Amino acid sequence: MNDQADNDSDTSGWDAINASLAQLYPGQEPRHAAPVRSAMLGGGDPLDGISVYHSTEGVPHWHYVSYGLSELYGKESEDPDHSGYGLELTFRLRALPGETEAPSWAFDFLQNLARYVFRTGNVFRDGHWMTANGPIALDTPTRICSMAFASDPQLPAIDSVNGRVEFVQIVGLTLEEERAATRWAPRKLLDALLPHMPLWITDLERASLLDLPDVGAAVAAGMARDGSSTGHIFTDVLEVAELARGGGGAALQVTLGARQVADLLALLPLRLPFGHALTLAGSDWQLVFELAEIDDAVLEDQTLTVFMRPATLAAFASTLAPREGDYHLAGLAQVAWSVKKTLIRDANGVVVQTIG
Repeated sequence: MNDQADNDSDTSGWDAINASLAQLYPGQEPRHAAPVRSAMLGGGDPLDGISVYHSTEGVPHWHYVSYGLSELYGKESEDPDHSGYGLELTFRLRALPGETEAPSWAFDFLQNLARYVFRTGNVFRDGHWMTANGPIALDTPTRICSMAFASDPQLPAIDSVNGRVEFVQIVGLTLEEERAATRWAPRKLLDALLPHMPLWITDLERASLLDLPDVGAAVAAGMARDGSSTGHIFTDVLEVAELARGGGGAALQVTLGARQVADLLALLPLRLPFGHALTLAGSDWQLVFELAEIDDAVLEDQTLTVFMRPATLAAFASTLAPREGDYHLAGLAQVAWSVKKTLIRDANGVVVQTIG
């Protein structure tokens, strides 16, 4: 990265972002990091630049803002209402005592998230969450291994000549907080954390805020009141096979990974009793759970829908376990459940954790 931005003849989108930041940080000249070669010129970094400001609000912190997920120059997309993907990313990182330069790892962090958006077309919005599969700052001893997304509390959306742009802030979470987010609702969790996390500033040195009595109580009460907003779980291990039925045995066998069984056992009681289905989605199959007055299992194309009475749901939760083995439910005798170990591998393919 170098500290200069590309100079383009039409910078109307870029100028709109600058104007918004000038109101928030009057007179402050940010550090701006831009790729040596922009993506438009064949470079590997999707963002044209990232600015970072120093703020003393809440606690002293660095405020990073991306340039490149919206249309920075002339209008190119056919969507008149949104500029590019309709957002730019922001990130607030607690400044360590005596720190005079913003940590450079965060520039790569933002570029990687933007790369995901460009590759998949999936955009981040207020209330979304995403796991980082490890510390968000590589080679740093931190418990912050996940993230949620919220509208930046100090940067309202802008309407540029190229369309609307929202500033979506990345908020670092611990794994315990990620689980709470999926079992309740990411945005509601962030609101519960806010009294102890001003401006949702990410602090790499902090422990889980769920250990605080008021936060833990608020999350538990929220789950009991609202259930979970997580309607889909994605998995690498999901197979449905039709069996040769004889003697009244099972007609279908469902194979799951132990990691996803743990998720199912946590989420089913927070979805079905609240009137919401839960879907486990694999590369080839979908498994849908719904509460019903009778137990049944309906296979259609590549989707198996499992209907459960409340008593069967309770039996499912007490029978299945995130351990390798075969399981059977009296209420759903037509389905046999097979649980396989889940192997967690690092970037080099080395198994670092075995579940089940």
